[in-house]
Amino acid sequence: MKRSSRARIGATATVSVLSLALITGCGGGSDDDSKESGTSKESSASSESTTSAAKALGAAELEKLLLAKGDAAGYQADDGDDTLPKAKSEVKTDKAECAPLAHAMAGLAPGDTDASASNTLTKSPEATGSPDASSLETLNVSMTFVGLSSYDGDGAEKALKAVSDGIAACSGGFTITAQGETQKITKVAAGKASGKGDQSVAFSVGSDMDGEGTATFNTEVVRAGNAVSTYYSVDFASLDSGKAAPVPAAVVDAQLAKLK
Repeated sequence: MKRSSRARIGATATVSVLSLALITGCGGGSDDDSKESGTSKESSASSESTTSAAKALGAAELEKLLLAKGDAAGYQADDGDDTLPKAKSEVKTDKAECAPLAHAMAGLAPGDTDASASNTLTKSPEATGSPDASSLETLNVSMTFVGLSSYDGDGAEKALKAVSDGIAACSGGFTITAQGETQKITKVAAGKASGKGDQSVAFSVGSDMDGEGTATFNTEVVRAGNAVSTYYSVDFASLDSGKAAPVPAAVVDAQLAKLK
């Protein structure tokens, strides 16, 4: 990716206007991970029995469960984050089976619910506070977009299955349209799931960066009971190297701890 493209993406994130290029250009899995199985082991029978009777939480309740300041050491949580889409209607795909992947990447619910909440976790070891547009080019800034959703009954399990099915169905790529812009995903591959929570699935996407090459990004989706959390990461310092930023285990662990 050319430096000019990296600067444009960084500035977009900083001013809290998440363009489609950032949604699809900043989160997926590494090439090595793509060779691994995308989904962790199924939950136990007792867990399935518990989730079958579960009731979904509303958006306001989910907001309270999102990571906040001090919840994840080394990361700053952006309260009231406006960088991510707030409704599924804002994110469209040319293939219906690919919608759960696009929604997970955008911090939206990958399953059959419209209630969700999202925020951004930023790690910037060379600065304190949120980085500004002028500093993103010189700082080692990494961001993880986190989404939470909750489901009645076995809806959370179905959400994980929808993501897993979408990985195989959309391996040849798909197109996302959001905020009046279109982004081409050139490929989708299963990633190495962390195995955290009751179920987890990971995938990588190759994203066409406005004709300036293809970048690969990581996403992980984790189920804990009837709640589903999604994690989509980008490391601005590594964009030019072509390496995909891993989903940070510290963020996943902190979010799952808050869901207990």
